[in-house]
Amino acid sequence: MIFEIKIPSPGESITEVEIGKWLANDGSYVNVNQEIAEIESDKATLSIAATSSGILRILVKEGEKATVGSVACTIDSDDSIQPASNASILLNRDPQEKSEAEAPSKYSKLIPEIANPEPEVLKAENSQIKITPAAKAVMKDSGLSIDDIVNGLRRIVRKDVEAVLGIQNEISVGQTLAASRDIEKIPMSPLRRKLSQRLVAVKNETAMLTTFNEIDMTELMELRKKYQQPFLEKYGYKIGFMSFFTKAASSALSSHPTVNSLIEGDEILTPKFHDIGIAVQTPKGLMVPVIRNVETKSISSLEGEIKELAEKARDKKLTVQEMTGGTFTITNGGVFGSLMSTPIINPPQSAILGMHSIKDRPIAVNGKVEIRPMMYVALSYDHRLIDGKDSVGFLVKIKELIENPSKLLFNGKSEGEILLGL
Repeated sequence: MIFEIKIPSPGESITEVEIGKWLANDGSYVNVNQEIAEIESDKATLSIAATSSGILRILVKEGEKATVGSVACTIDSDDSIQPASNASILLNRDPQEKSEAEAPSKYSKLIPEIANPEPEVLKAENSQIKITPAAKAVMKDSGLSIDDIVNGLRRIVRKDVEAVLGIQNEISVGQTLAASRDIEKIPMSPLRRKLSQRLVAVKNETAMLTTFNEIDMTELMELRKKYQQPFLEKYGYKIGFMSFFTKAASSALSSHPTVNSLIEGDEILTPKFHDIGIAVQTPKGLMVPVIRNVETKSISSLEGEIKELAEKARDKKLTVQEMTGGTFTITNGGVFGSLMSTPIINPPQSAILGMHSIKDRPIAVNGKVEIRPMMYVALSYDHRLIDGKDSVGFLVKIKELIENPSKLLFNGKSEGEILLGL
């Protein structure tokens, strides 16, 4: 039976995708539910899985465009081809490999030699060559010697010589490596093309400015260290800094709602909810999954959701719905060692918070110089909508909450303010 595998839809507005990569070769045997291809659109990368076991026949090549719903490949699930396929795999294995696949099986009747695959050592002109009984039988029928096979399969080419020279150069201490002038050329993916267009549009269509501040991470780091083990035992995952910054951002957005606004035509829209996107770096580029209604969630639930979305992003399992509709974004260049940067707004949003590396620096504390773990933070914002007062005030609020993390438990207020009803 022939099964058709059609191009799935990454989202409602997407009608065309591109085959990013085939994960199995044309004519190879694939198993049911095995991932066989990746498709790319300007919004997401998705995987295609085999709906049946059988022989794969590719109809759309890598890099070619295909419409949603069209047939990308077929799978021939005829049981009669499975033994031949598996027997062929066994014949082409490295003779020195030992595995259960080479043990006697139901395929032994098709090719008797598989029942006894132990390679035989034969002498050639210059060395000893191992050969399986199956290969020996074919050579005997064809009247070929071991030297005929070796001479027919190989000839010395430039790459072989360069490979040997490379090994010798590694062994010789101080030997100068051969200079390379090679240039790798690969097509830009639809996701990368779309990202490029959006970044240029942001620079051209917004009045983007960036303001900076620094945060003393001492209290938060001590809090995390103190409760890391019980948190791990209760929830099954460690607690990081992103959940605290996400919660702090939500509190700061409540105090400065303009930062959560966007421009639509001649109107300013200010959502009363905080859907915060968390930028995640993946092999395919930057993706921004969105956490909905952050204002209603606890630190522990935020940490779990951030972890889940980050894993889905790296595994290319995110849906378009999980990456759309954000009102604000947080990005952390510190995981790559960035000390300071100016993050670019994620349109149609009007602002983005940038986190950076934590570095021990001398600062003044109560008139004395102390070494504290410090982080620079940046807020890039659209000055057409957000004034300096709100942008600076937003970062000051973030600084206040992170330096006094207990306030996050009381919606930005201290224990004293709660007690006094302030």
